[in-house]
Amino acid sequence: MSDKTGADAPALVKCLVWDLDNTLWQGTLLEDAEVRLPDAIRAAIVELDSRGVLQSVCSRNDHDLAWARLEELGVAEYFVLPEIGWGPKSEAVRRIAEGLNFAHRTIAFIDDQPAERAEVAYHLPDVRCYPAEEAVALTGLPEFSPAVSTVDSRRRREMYQAGFRRETERSAYEGPDEEFLRSLDLVMRIGRATEEELTRVEELTLRTSQMNATGVHYSDRTLRELSADPGHEVLVTTLTDRFGPHGAVGVTLVEKHPAVWHLKLLATSCRVVSFGAGSVILNWLVDRAAAAGVHLVADFRRTDRNRMMEVAYRFAGFDEEPCACRDAVRTAPAGAAAGAEQQETAEIERLHLVAAPRPPSTTVRLIAPDPTARPATDTSVVAPA
Repeated sequence: MSDKTGADAPALVKCLVWDLDNTLWQGTLLEDAEVRLPDAIRAAIVELDSRGVLQSVCSRNDHDLAWARLEELGVAEYFVLPEIGWGPKSEAVRRIAEGLNFAHRTIAFIDDQPAERAEVAYHLPDVRCYPAEEAVALTGLPEFSPAVSTVDSRRRREMYQAGFRRETERSAYEGPDEEFLRSLDLVMRIGRATEEELTRVEELTLRTSQMNATGVHYSDRTLRELSADPGHEVLVTTLTDRFGPHGAVGVTLVEKHPAVWHLKLLATSCRVVSFGAGSVILNWLVDRAAAAGVHLVADFRRTDRNRMMEVAYRFAGFDEEPCACRDAVRTAPAGAAAGAEQQETAEIERLHLVAAPRPPSTTVRLIAPDPTARPATDTSVVAPA
């Protein structure tokens, strides 16, 4: 048993923090001639990584010696923000959580010493603590078992590691932000959601709150139905740069009418706010609507967290001006029949924009389909940075 029992449906662990001596490996590094990594522990590390569970290290050891041993054992690459030193382990675990921007309830800690687990549990009561003998069994516990595995979850650790390198360089960069963004070689792809991406799209509508224009959750089933409907576009935005992939960072849901496109949902990850991802997506959609000769009507519902999305819409030119094109949008219910899952829609505002051509981004190279057609393969519009 773990030191802390969970609820019937425990929150998923987003990061597992390992002790080293007699936990991750057998033996004590500073005392034994050799320490050994059991095959079952190695397999658990690899399995958790494949599920998108990040892993770190918190150990009382000489940093250089311990890290060199992890490299020799071939597992150093699996650990982010390692804390190897001589201070209190609760402080080390706290720094790991802060570095990842994770709530303590999503952090787990495993150690062979009851005193170390007690010290962490006392100072960080929301962190779940496990004894070393449970290490191999962790992959069978519900809190370490996400219901689905997405493209992004399988490479989550790589994306975080790329993010740390990116932030280190950004902190050292002395020029204007726009110049730094250009130096990243950012490439944004907007494309029709694939079968594998649809689950990630549902996750974005569920978990993204600050940059979600309506706060409406679209289920995997509904998204698949809309994706198969010729009158709708379910679009996924991904982003990469010279440090690596950001993964799927945005979802756009558009219903096309002859004279107006109805933007039912725009949600982007908070991780890419500083890259202006929402503005790039909106400008692309406005430009394509102008090419199609249609107006845009966008749904917006104020929440206690999405003020930034309202600013993005206003900055893009959306307003409340009356227009006959709104009549076409009103014929489609904004509630469950239009895709929202039992959501209150009385507070949804319909913002309007007369589309005009927009210049391409100066910091992002955009690769996107032409939403005026649904060919067997995408006809992409490439806008160079």
